[in-house]
Amino acid sequence: MSNLIGPVISAEAALRVTDLRTYFPVRSKGLFPKTVGQVKAVDGVSFSVQPGQTLGLVGESGCGKSTTGRSVLRLVEPTSGRIEFDGLDVTEMSSKEMVPIRRKAAMIFQDPYNALNPRHTVGAIIGAPFAVQGVKPPGGVRKAVQELMERVGLNPEHYNRYPAEFSGGQRQRIGIARAVALKPKFIVCDEPVSALDVSIQAQVINLLRDLQDDFGIAYLFIAHDLAVVRQISHHVAVMYLGQVMELATREDLYSRPLHPYTHALLSAIPIPDPRAQRQREHIMLSGDLPSPAAPPLGCVFHTRCFQAQDICAVEKPEIIEFEPGHKVACHFPIVEFLGTAPITGPDPGLTKQTGAAGEDRGSNDLIREIGTDYGAAPNTPIDPGPAIWR
Repeated sequence: MSNLIGPVISAEAALRVTDLRTYFPVRSKGLFPKTVGQVKAVDGVSFSVQPGQTLGLVGESGCGKSTTGRSVLRLVEPTSGRIEFDGLDVTEMSSKEMVPIRRKAAMIFQDPYNALNPRHTVGAIIGAPFAVQGVKPPGGVRKAVQELMERVGLNPEHYNRYPAEFSGGQRQRIGIARAVALKPKFIVCDEPVSALDVSIQAQVINLLRDLQDDFGIAYLFIAHDLAVVRQISHHVAVMYLGQVMELATREDLYSRPLHPYTHALLSAIPIPDPRAQRQREHIMLSGDLPSPAAPPLGCVFHTRCFQAQDICAVEKPEIIEFEPGHKVACHFPIVEFLGTAPITGPDPGLTKQTGAAGEDRGSNDLIREIGTDYGAAPNTPIDPGPAIWR
């Protein structure tokens, strides 16, 4: 069984996952198909998320991030492992028994265009959790929904409009309002900003952080954009081929990464300084992501790793605490920073941001901060354009 990874702050974590595995059967063709293998989408993942904190889950496409999030909420049935919400084991609960649990846990989906029923009004969509759970808020459902709409930046007068009448960013806000309607303790954010343009991404990130401050929500924030993850996460876990390769605080992982895969991911992030971008070393990984139906023996990353040695092909590295609060699954962790300069930009912080006079800082400020995260001098003027986002 894998070691439990994640910040240990209180005994009662909002979410605790132990040795989670989600396999999908591979069936043969023919009149009588048989199971001939398994796709190991999630393979022995363990982590915990504390109340009011965010765990960022990053990795390239196909590494099992979204399946992990869906398995945690039992939207996809896990093969084995243990899932606990507020200390309550929900792994073996039936669908009926899970209904009250879903008041505590929700999900924000990646695609704002397909996540909303086009035949339902916005009021019906956001009000659906009240109807499903039989909750009657003071003043009625309509009043509660309109208050939620106003809270997430939507016009309450648009209560009877349909999703097709809204932009992508507004649709994502509808999805967020639906997720927070019952004030859950935990939300899976499955790439909630990847389908949005740069300025809207920053607005949604600010909204999620404000809601976390207001309601104390714990997030599992799934993304492939490391710049976005750094802005919202307290801790970051790096996934590869269904397994966690490294987990640390945001500051440690971005300034002192240990796993070769993490180094490669960070080296791929562009720096908004042409001279620094030309001079730094880029780590190019050879080959493609192996199939989760036939993962490599030993360390699953050894077929693409520039640090790999003979032991990596035969012995799987256990995830260990290399430094206090910094865990890695690698036989040969890299101590020095490769691929890009250490972070010298300002720390975005994890509380509501205010300007010099105390006013709320807007999305452009957040975009500029993201531009300075990776090697830019703190006071260097940054063009907040798409180039600073992958």
